[in-house]
Amino acid sequence: MMRARPNVAGGLGGFVWLLIVLVPVYYIVVTSLRGQRGFFDANPLAPPADPTLENYRLVLGNDFLRYLVNSLTVTAGTVVLTVAVSLMAAYYVVRGRTRLAGFGYTAFLLGLAIPLQATIIPIYYLITRAHLYDTLLAIILPSVAFAIPLSVVILANFLRDVPNELFESMRVDGAGHWRMLWSLVLPMVKPAMVTVAVYDGLNVWNGFLFPLILTQSADQRVLPMALWAFQGQFRVNIPAVLAAVVLSTLPVLALYILGRRYLVTGLTAGFGK
Repeated sequence: MMRARPNVAGGLGGFVWLLIVLVPVYYIVVTSLRGQRGFFDANPLAPPADPTLENYRLVLGNDFLRYLVNSLTVTAGTVVLTVAVSLMAAYYVVRGRTRLAGFGYTAFLLGLAIPLQATIIPIYYLITRAHLYDTLLAIILPSVAFAIPLSVVILANFLRDVPNELFESMRVDGAGHWRMLWSLVLPMVKPAMVTVAVYDGLNVWNGFLFPLILTQSADQRVLPMALWAFQGQFRVNIPAVLAAVVLSTLPVLALYILGRRYLVTGLTAGFGK
């Protein structure tokens, strides 16, 4: 039996790419532990001689926790609404036997082609007419609308892999659509739901356009807007700005670690047919 020859070029390429990804992350972390004094004189990649947490204390003392709570509220609200609506829509698209079901799936596919930037003026008009401007709900509702199309596509392709015999057996037992959705579909599509939650959560957490256009006051700032404000407030204090970046990344990193095993499975479900 012949042994496969090692792919040296691929290994070197992967190692170079790893360095490209890790070096900026390393720079952000070590810089956030430096003091402001003498920052420009130090080697940017050298570990800090006197590491300090003063930058983190400075950021936390400037309403960072309020912005964190706002981001958590917007992200959680968007993810919960998106997953709930998308799951029901995907079930109707897959199990529906009407023309409307097929048309609905086509409409969701068309929704993927609409760029967010092209609709910001109509969205701004609707939000202001609904008296929701400068509220967290003004960020949540448009975010849900733009997250639903891809979420439905992912859930529908995953739902098609569920054997039809399971639905038929539950129907024989007298189960209705809501019962099948709760007792059969929900447990079976859990990997896809986690995928949708992680993907949409990352997009909303890092979203900048909706908070920029649809909110104004400091009380309604989310973390991307807060980081933008920190750049002006701490424009000569780069370590403090990077400390804010580190703190804003931690919740998203935890979400990705918890859901990474389902991410690839959910994204590729059904597309190999």
